[in-house]
Amino acid sequence: MNSYVSKEIIIYLFNELGFDESSIELALKLSKKNNTPLPILLWSYGMLTIEELDKLYSFLFQKMEK
Repeated sequence: MNSYVSKEIIIYLFNELGFDESSIELALKLSKKNNTPLPILLWSYGMLTIEELDKLYSFLFQKMEK
């Protein structure tokens, strides 16, 4: 896992958005290769809508506040 990725993102993608393991693995590889934060990469490749991106960041910010 690179510095742009947390376990919370992976869990959210898997449980809340229904991503499968192979999609997450590919996204992680691309994120690392392109040195791009995973949520932004997913959005730029059309794997997340802007609404899903917003919900993901809201989820992450709530986790940070705890």
